[in-house]
Amino acid sequence: MQLEEHFLACLDAVERRAAPWTHFVLRDCLGEDVLDRLLALPFAAPELGGVSGERALHNDKRVYFNPQTRARFPVCQAVAELFQAPRTVARLEQMCETRLGGGFLRIEYAQDVDGFWLEPHTDIGAKRFSMLIYVSRDAAHRDLGTDIYDARRTPVARVPFVPGTALVFVPSQHSLHGFERRPIEGVRKSLIVNYVGPEWRARHELAWPEAPVAA
Repeated sequence: MQLEEHFLACLDAVERRAAPWTHFVLRDCLGEDVLDRLLALPFAAPELGGVSGERALHNDKRVYFNPQTRARFPVCQAVAELFQAPRTVARLEQMCETRLGGGFLRIEYAQDVDGFWLEPHTDIGAKRFSMLIYVSRDAAHRDLGTDIYDARRTPVARVPFVPGTALVFVPSQHSLHGFERRPIEGVRKSLIVNYVGPEWRARHELAWPEAPVAA
């Protein structure tokens, strides 16, 4: 099955969760072959130097599926094409009841090591859509999923870190999520998929800096 067909079929079985704020959970959304190829990408995990809490603290070490990366690695090209495809955009708009057309695709290949944590945050601003896809297969990573917070910033749920599982949401003032401090064995690998508005300044992070997704 082609990647786009596989992903769209997964959307048919999406789990919608209303509390503490609306989010969705997808399972096996990329397929085993794509996960294999993503895990084989030759990017070194960044050294944290004892500093964490926000991904922006290590901006110089982050990896994006931009034109240069897409040209080097076919799997990055394939995944970027999946999320640039009009059918994918239309289905995600329908599922999330939001508008993504006219925005730009941004995909980050995240590699987190011991000492990493994220304070509760919402992703509001230029981000119109957020999707966190878990990639690594280490059995010790099962409890390394994203933490979901209520309005009091109390963690109330945790998405299981299962390879191919994804957390999806439309950023809002309520969409508090993060990563509570806990040990990480090896490297926690995931994809962070966003559609961002045209005001996004870091154009080098975008998959197609000159090509917005179809309305």
